[in-house]
Amino acid sequence: MPGAIVLVGGAGTRLGGRAKPLLRLGGRTLLERSLAALAGCAPIVAVGPVLDPAAGIDWVREDPPRSGPVAAIAAGLAALGPGVPEVLVLAGDLAHPDAVVGRLAGPVRGDAVLLRADGHPQWLAGRYRTAALRDALERFGGPIAGASCRAVLGGLAVQWCDDHDGISADIDTAADLDRVRAAIEGD
Repeated sequence: MPGAIVLVGGAGTRLGGRAKPLLRLGGRTLLERSLAALAGCAPIVAVGPVLDPAAGIDWVREDPPRSGPVAAIAAGLAALGPGVPEVLVLAGDLAHPDAVVGRLAGPVRGDAVLLRADGHPQWLAGRYRTAALRDALERFGGPIAGASCRAVLGGLAVQWCDDHDGISADIDTAADLDRVRAAIEGD
């Protein structure tokens, strides 16, 4: 059974500072949607401020807070502990986490299975071999605060899953939220 890391620490500046994982979509928050999609994973670690103390998952912060996705992944990995061979890494603002997790199902061949949308790697919609992720962080050698996922994870042997149907879309703006709500809720 894989573990899971959900990154929930973004500032939400394009949404007026709102915590994106707490946005409601289809009657649930984005965080609730992600946790439901990850129900078969253990442990589940959310990296960022505690948004839902009753969620029944572990919460940790990257150091320093809001220092980017690579620092968040590193904090999540540290919290997973030993004995977790694979880990799903998801952005906390994914519109369709259930579809993402479904697409990433199955064992990892190589270092990771990642979605690729319009030719762009979706580093925060992936399933990684935990050891490969830890090794990539160690090999990087520089400060991880503010480091790009491409710089740190770009050397991994990746099995690509093309995202032709937009399941890895995230919600960054009010327009994104309106578009996804209309598609999901039929408004």
